[in-house]
Amino acid sequence: MKKYQNILTVIDPTTDDQKALKRSIELAQHTKATITAFLSIFDFSYEMTTMLSSDERESMRQTVIDDRHQWLNNIIEQLDTESLTINTKVVWHNRPFEAVINEVLEHNHDIVIKGTHEHDKLKSVIFTPTDWHILRKCPCPVLLVKDHLWPENGNILAAINVGSDEEEHLSLNHKITSQASDLAKTINANVHIVNSYPGTPVNITIEIPEFNAVEYNNTMLKHHQDAMKEHCERYQIAKENTYVKEGLPEDVIEEVANQIDAELVILGTIGRTGLSATLIGNTAEHVIDRLNCDVLALKPNGYKSPFAQ
Repeated sequence: MKKYQNILTVIDPTTDDQKALKRSIELAQHTKATITAFLSIFDFSYEMTTMLSSDERESMRQTVIDDRHQWLNNIIEQLDTESLTINTKVVWHNRPFEAVINEVLEHNHDIVIKGTHEHDKLKSVIFTPTDWHILRKCPCPVLLVKDHLWPENGNILAAINVGSDEEEHLSLNHKITSQASDLAKTINANVHIVNSYPGTPVNITIEIPEFNAVEYNNTMLKHHQDAMKEHCERYQIAKENTYVKEGLPEDVIEEVANQIDAELVILGTIGRTGLSATLIGNTAEHVIDRLNCDVLALKPNGYKSPFAQ
């Protein structure tokens, strides 16, 4: 898969078990990609040591950076990295997400791979502010790694919006499906496609008694089924691997992902500027929050990070 040749892996400074690095290695073994293991660190106490000169503070920071470099290299040495190129980079930055995005912009990384945290007692994934900032503002695809394995002949679920004629949605549908197909060939997986559509608005049935809700629902279902059929024929995806269901996207995608035991869900994030960029379409966040498998989030064509010059 030529798309992912330059991987940026975000290292978790709180643990020796680096699931994002393991996933990056797993992907790179298929694609022969180069991996940069990237760690952003910061300790405010080193900035507040006013009795020291700036050179002394810099020396102290460098000592910490060197120590983290050694720690990271020790972790990599214990992993199966034969024939792979893995570079390490440790930077001093008080905003980890900004450090990650700047690194992507400066070195044209194809994908960012980052692990998520699990709450020990609740057994659910906890997303940090850093996770959300990277999802919203990183210009390249972001793969959030959870604890689901990538088994041989597993399932990839691509979540699209076939009910819209807007160019932004159409191009994003193409992007999501293309990447799902490419990844499936790379890791020997099966592609499934899911699309949700809204049910009858309750206020219409109340305000317009003669409104035929059943006919409306049937029309909506057929519209989305026809659009799904046309879309999937273009990508040679089997009809039995397609799902068109009424409901909220976060409910439908979660239901189908669990039903097929998806190892990976691929979805798009809409929103380029202003409030919409901050929310990344809100729906995407709700979906990502509820899935127990890896999630690959793609930006629409033309997206420009707020950190880009």
